[in-house]
Amino acid sequence: MASGSHPSGFNPHLPGFRYQVLSKLLGASMWFFILYRAREDGPKLLGLRHPWEGHGHHDEHSEGH
Repeated sequence: MASGSHPSGFNPHLPGFRYQVLSKLLGASMWFFILYRAREDGPKLLGLRHPWEGHGHHDEHSEGH
């Protein structure tokens, strides 16, 4: 056990440098997307605002709407 090998003989190799960088890039982009959507839709999902209320800036629209 002190030699670093598993008693069952299972010794997985470490991932290559490319895969480590790629996994960090994909993980970071996933969290960016999740946090961005939480910022945009969080109050609606938590019930703090209704989805049909819009963005709250009705002054910029023309009278034809």
